[in-house]
Amino acid sequence: MKKTLLSWSSGKDSAWALHVMRQDPDVAIDGLFTTINREFDRVAMHAVRVALLQQQADSIGLPIRLISIPYPCSNAEYAKIMNEFVTAEKERGVECFAFGDLFLEDIRDYREKALSGTGIVPIFPIWGSDTRLLSATMLDSGLRAQITCVDPSQLAPEFSGREYDAGFLTDLPPGVDPCGENGEFHSFAFDGPMFGHKINIKIGDTTTRDNFVFTDLLPP
Repeated sequence: MKKTLLSWSSGKDSAWALHVMRQDPDVAIDGLFTTINREFDRVAMHAVRVALLQQQADSIGLPIRLISIPYPCSNAEYAKIMNEFVTAEKERGVECFAFGDLFLEDIRDYREKALSGTGIVPIFPIWGSDTRLLSATMLDSGLRAQITCVDPSQLAPEFSGREYDAGFLTDLPPGVDPCGENGEFHSFAFDGPMFGHKINIKIGDTTTRDNFVFTDLLPP
Protein backbone atom coordinates (compact mmCIF):
# COMPACT_ATOMS: atom_id res chain seq x y z
CA MET A 1 0.00 0.00 0.00
CA LYS A 2 1.26 3.44 -0.95
CA LYS A 3 1.48 5.94 1.90
CA THR A 4 -0.42 8.94 0.53
CA LEU A 5 -1.29 12.49 1.55
CA LEU A 6 -4.34 14.17 0.01
CA SER A 7 -4.28 17.83 -0.95
CA TRP A 8 -7.34 19.12 0.90
CA SER A 9 -9.00 22.33 -0.27
CA SER A 10 -12.00 21.84 2.08
CA GLY A 11 -14.26 21.59 -0.97
CA LYS A 12 -16.40 18.93 -2.58
CA ASP A 13 -13.85 17.68 -5.13
CA SER A 14 -11.14 16.90 -2.59
CA ALA A 15 -13.83 15.32 -0.41
CA TRP A 16 -14.90 13.13 -3.31
CA ALA A 17 -11.29 12.22 -4.10
CA LEU A 18 -10.97 11.03 -0.50
CA HIS A 19 -14.12 8.91 -0.87
CA VAL A 20 -12.76 7.30 -4.05
CA MET A 21 -9.31 6.68 -2.58
CA ARG A 22 -10.75 4.96 0.47
CA GLN A 23 -12.10 2.30 -1.85
CA ASP A 24 -8.66 1.61 -3.37
CA PRO A 25 -6.86 -1.21 -1.52
CA ASP A 26 -3.49 -0.06 -2.89
CA VAL A 27 -3.67 3.35 -1.19
CA ALA A 28 -3.03 4.06 2.50
CA ILE A 29 -4.25 7.58 3.22
CA ASP A 30 -1.93 8.97 5.88
CA GLY A 31 -3.48 12.41 6.18
CA LEU A 32 -4.50 15.66 4.52
CA PHE A 33 -2.57 18.84 3.75
CA THR A 34 -3.81 22.36 3.14
CA THR A 35 -2.22 25.74 2.42
CA ILE A 36 -3.33 28.43 4.85
CA ASN A 37 -3.27 32.18 4.29
CA ARG A 38 -1.13 33.32 7.24
CA GLU A 39 -2.64 36.80 7.50
CA PHE A 40 -6.28 35.70 7.59
CA ASP A 41 -5.86 32.20 9.10
CA ARG A 42 -8.03 30.72 6.38
CA VAL A 43 -7.75 28.20 3.58
CA ALA A 44 -6.12 29.85 0.57
CA MET A 45 -8.72 30.74 -2.11
CA HIS A 46 -11.68 29.02 -0.41
CA ALA A 47 -11.32 31.41 2.58
CA VAL A 48 -12.60 28.78 5.03
CA ARG A 49 -11.71 29.29 8.68
CA VAL A 50 -9.08 26.94 10.09
CA ALA A 51 -11.48 25.98 12.91
CA LEU A 52 -13.89 24.52 10.35
CA LEU A 53 -11.03 22.87 8.49
CA GLN A 54 -10.04 21.09 11.70
CA GLN A 55 -13.64 19.98 12.22
CA GLN A 56 -13.57 18.39 8.77
CA ALA A 57 -10.38 16.50 9.61
CA ASP A 58 -11.82 15.34 12.94
CA SER A 59 -14.97 14.06 11.24
CA ILE A 60 -12.93 12.31 8.56
CA GLY A 61 -10.64 10.79 11.17
CA LEU A 62 -7.35 11.85 9.59
CA PRO A 63 -4.63 14.28 10.70
CA ILE A 64 -4.28 17.48 8.71
CA ARG A 65 -1.01 19.30 8.02
CA LEU A 66 -1.37 23.07 7.69
CA ILE A 67 1.11 24.82 5.40
CA SER A 68 1.25 28.51 6.30
CA ILE A 69 1.94 30.90 3.42
CA PRO A 70 2.27 34.70 3.56
CA TYR A 71 -0.14 37.13 1.94
CA PRO A 72 0.71 38.19 -0.63
CA CYS A 73 2.93 35.26 -1.57
CA SER A 74 5.38 35.32 -4.46
CA ASN A 75 5.90 32.28 -6.65
CA ALA A 76 9.43 31.93 -5.26
CA GLU A 77 8.23 32.02 -1.64
CA TYR A 78 5.48 29.51 -2.38
CA ALA A 79 7.90 27.14 -4.14
CA LYS A 80 10.35 27.33 -1.21
CA ILE A 81 7.67 26.58 1.39
CA MET A 82 6.24 23.69 -0.62
CA ASN A 83 9.68 22.22 -1.36
CA GLU A 84 10.43 22.15 2.37
CA PHE A 85 7.09 20.44 3.02
CA VAL A 86 7.67 17.84 0.28
CA THR A 87 11.15 17.06 1.60
CA ALA A 88 9.88 16.60 5.16
CA GLU A 89 7.04 14.32 4.05
CA LYS A 90 9.34 12.22 1.89
CA GLU A 91 11.63 11.71 4.88
CA ARG A 92 8.55 10.64 6.84
CA GLY A 93 7.89 7.89 4.31
CA VAL A 94 5.14 9.44 2.22
CA GLU A 95 5.14 8.02 -1.32
CA CYS A 96 2.30 9.87 -3.06
CA PHE A 97 0.44 13.17 -3.02
CA ALA A 98 -3.16 12.97 -4.27
CA PHE A 99 -5.09 15.83 -5.87
CA GLY A 100 -8.78 16.31 -6.67
CA ASP A 101 -8.20 17.87 -10.10
CA LEU A 102 -10.65 16.93 -12.85
CA PHE A 103 -9.54 18.09 -16.30
CA LEU A 104 -7.28 21.17 -16.35
CA GLU A 105 -4.12 19.92 -18.05
CA ASP A 106 -2.03 22.95 -17.08
CA ILE A 107 -2.74 22.40 -13.37
CA ARG A 108 -1.88 18.72 -13.64
CA ASP A 109 1.33 19.52 -15.53
CA TYR A 110 2.29 22.05 -12.83
CA ARG A 111 1.81 19.51 -10.05
CA GLU A 112 3.73 16.81 -11.91
CA LYS A 113 6.65 19.13 -12.63
CA ALA A 114 6.71 20.40 -9.04
CA LEU A 115 7.05 16.84 -7.71
CA SER A 116 9.38 15.58 -10.42
CA GLY A 117 12.57 14.23 -8.90
CA THR A 118 11.33 14.49 -5.31
CA GLY A 119 10.53 10.80 -4.93
CA ILE A 120 6.86 11.61 -4.30
CA VAL A 121 4.43 10.59 -7.05
CA PRO A 122 1.36 12.74 -7.84
CA ILE A 123 -1.90 10.82 -8.28
CA PHE A 124 -5.25 12.07 -9.52
CA PRO A 125 -8.02 9.71 -8.35
CA ILE A 126 -10.95 11.50 -10.02
CA TRP A 127 -9.15 12.80 -13.12
CA GLY A 128 -11.16 12.69 -16.33
CA SER A 129 -14.55 12.38 -14.63
CA ASP A 130 -17.49 13.76 -16.58
CA THR A 131 -18.31 16.72 -14.34
CA ARG A 132 -22.03 16.69 -15.12
CA LEU A 133 -22.30 13.06 -14.12
CA LEU A 134 -19.93 13.56 -11.22
CA SER A 135 -21.95 16.42 -9.75
CA ALA A 136 -25.08 14.24 -9.81
CA THR A 137 -23.21 11.30 -8.29
CA MET A 138 -21.89 13.48 -5.48
CA LEU A 139 -25.37 14.70 -4.58
CA ASP A 140 -26.87 11.21 -4.85
CA SER A 141 -24.22 9.95 -2.39
CA GLY A 142 -25.34 12.48 0.22
CA LEU A 143 -22.41 14.86 -0.19
CA ARG A 144 -23.35 18.38 0.90
CA ALA A 145 -21.35 21.55 0.37
CA GLN A 146 -21.73 25.30 0.72
CA ILE A 147 -20.43 27.77 -1.84
CA THR A 148 -17.78 29.97 -0.19
CA CYS A 149 -16.32 31.86 -3.15
CA VAL A 150 -17.45 32.99 -6.59
CA ASP A 151 -15.50 34.54 -9.44
CA PRO A 152 -17.96 37.28 -10.50
CA SER A 153 -16.38 37.45 -13.96
CA GLN A 154 -17.75 33.94 -14.55
CA LEU A 155 -20.74 33.59 -12.22
CA ALA A 156 -23.15 36.04 -10.56
CA PRO A 157 -22.24 37.02 -6.99
CA GLU A 158 -25.65 35.80 -5.79
CA PHE A 159 -24.44 32.21 -6.12
CA SER A 160 -22.00 32.73 -3.24
CA GLY A 161 -23.39 31.37 0.02
CA ARG A 162 -25.80 28.96 -1.65
CA GLU A 163 -25.79 25.24 -0.98
CA TYR A 164 -24.37 23.04 -3.73
CA ASP A 165 -27.54 21.13 -4.55
CA ALA A 166 -29.81 20.25 -7.48
CA GLY A 167 -31.29 23.75 -7.52
CA PHE A 168 -27.83 25.30 -7.65
CA LEU A 169 -26.85 23.11 -10.61
CA THR A 170 -30.10 23.88 -12.43
CA ASP A 171 -29.54 27.62 -12.01
CA LEU A 172 -25.98 27.61 -13.36
CA PRO A 173 -25.78 29.51 -16.65
CA PRO A 174 -24.54 27.75 -19.80
CA GLY A 175 -20.76 27.49 -19.96
CA VAL A 176 -20.23 27.24 -16.20
CA ASP A 177 -18.76 23.89 -15.23
CA PRO A 178 -21.06 22.03 -12.79
CA CYS A 179 -18.06 21.28 -10.58
CA GLY A 180 -16.57 24.76 -10.90
CA GLU A 181 -13.37 23.30 -12.31
CA ASN A 182 -12.56 26.48 -14.23
CA GLY A 183 -12.53 28.47 -10.98
CA GLU A 184 -16.12 29.72 -11.28
CA PHE A 185 -16.81 28.85 -7.64
CA HIS A 186 -15.34 27.09 -4.60
CA SER A 187 -17.04 25.19 -1.82
CA PHE A 188 -16.88 23.78 1.71
CA ALA A 189 -17.99 20.16 2.12
CA PHE A 190 -19.87 19.60 5.40
CA ASP A 191 -21.58 16.22 5.05
CA GLY A 192 -21.38 13.03 3.03
CA PRO A 193 -20.02 9.48 2.97
CA MET A 194 -16.46 10.62 3.59
CA PHE A 195 -17.41 12.16 6.97
CA GLY A 196 -18.10 10.42 10.25
CA HIS A 197 -20.63 13.10 11.14
CA LYS A 198 -22.09 16.28 9.69
CA ILE A 199 -20.22 19.55 10.34
CA ASN A 200 -22.60 22.24 11.54
CA ILE A 201 -22.11 25.69 10.05
CA LYS A 202 -23.71 29.12 10.08
CA ILE A 203 -23.74 31.42 7.06
CA GLY A 204 -21.93 34.69 7.70
CA ASP A 205 -21.42 37.87 5.71
CA THR A 206 -20.71 38.03 1.99
CA THR A 207 -17.95 40.42 0.94
CA THR A 208 -15.92 41.29 -2.16
CA ARG A 209 -12.12 41.13 -1.95
CA ASP A 210 -9.37 40.85 -4.57
CA ASN A 211 -12.00 40.68 -7.33
CA PHE A 212 -13.72 37.64 -5.79
CA VAL A 213 -16.93 37.30 -3.79
CA PHE A 214 -16.57 35.43 -0.49
CA THR A 215 -19.20 34.14 1.91
CA ASP A 216 -17.97 33.55 5.43
CA LEU A 217 -18.88 30.30 7.16
CA LEU A 218 -18.96 30.18 10.95
CA PRO A 219 -18.93 27.39 13.51
CA PRO A 220 -22.31 27.17 15.30
